[in-house]
Amino acid sequence: MVVDIDKKSGFCFGVQNAVEIAEKALLKGEKVYSLGPIVHNDKEVHRLAALGLITIDYDKFRKLKNCKVLIRAHGEAPETYITAAKNNITIIEATCPIVKKLQSRIRKTWLNTRVNNGQIVIFGKPGHAEVVGLLGQTNNEGILVSGPGDLRKVDLSRPVWLFAQTTMSLKDYTHFADLLRSEMAEKGITEPDKFLVVNNTICGQVSNREPHLMEFAREHDIVIFVSGRESSNGKMLFSVCRSVNPDTYFISSADEIDKQWFEGKKSAGVCGATSTPKWLIEQIYGHILNLRL
Repeated sequence: MVVDIDKKSGFCFGVQNAVEIAEKALLKGEKVYSLGPIVHNDKEVHRLAALGLITIDYDKFRKLKNCKVLIRAHGEAPETYITAAKNNITIIEATCPIVKKLQSRIRKTWLNTRVNNGQIVIFGKPGHAEVVGLLGQTNNEGILVSGPGDLRKVDLSRPVWLFAQTTMSLKDYTHFADLLRSEMAEKGITEPDKFLVVNNTICGQVSNREPHLMEFAREHDIVIFVSGRESSNGKMLFSVCRSVNPDTYFISSADEIDKQWFEGKKSAGVCGATSTPKWLIEQIYGHILNLRL
């Protein structure tokens, strides 16, 4: 059986940058805390923990003083930086530049729209670290929506500025924006596009991977998708692969692979999420080769 590895899978720039920043600090022998898991992949978190990175939650963070804390690629709300300043915590900034720019855009838009009774609507996953940081830019006055069922949360009588978490599906985001526009038209708003501002804030590295992975999945009889269970991006890209190839399997480690999956198959593809380290994808690839199918 032929086994291929997707060369475009693996960390996106933002995650790779955060990992490299963490490694650089740890190699200096510094004691470094990470506010939340640096990436939604247990294997990578364990690897960095072995180098000395200490993952903490917000309760622990608020009690720390006179130390160094890394802000992961997902970014943080303004409150986190205020707490750090009060406790003499040195911030190691590893927020993804794209997320940082989005935070700034939302903050500026929120301040400007307050004068005309506008509302900030964010399309994202409830509780996701990036979303928490984005809502924080609006003093948590922004409206979080995740799908068509949340349309009722939006006041159609007020102007809307719509943004998306950077790792959401472009297809789902576009669909939600279209539904919102249609609802406005039904409510008698004659020019919805002047009442609704849709901001294109989904990361290009994420949106471009969707069509690429769809093609990759079509080219193989079976697809092994490697990702952490908690990765929002992993769940989304896995569903993209499975939509075109039902023989797509989600795994987080080599020991989850079942040799029977490959029976009668002539080709297998191995790919992963933007939160999946390249070394793990290559490890899975090697494991499949060693099965001698």
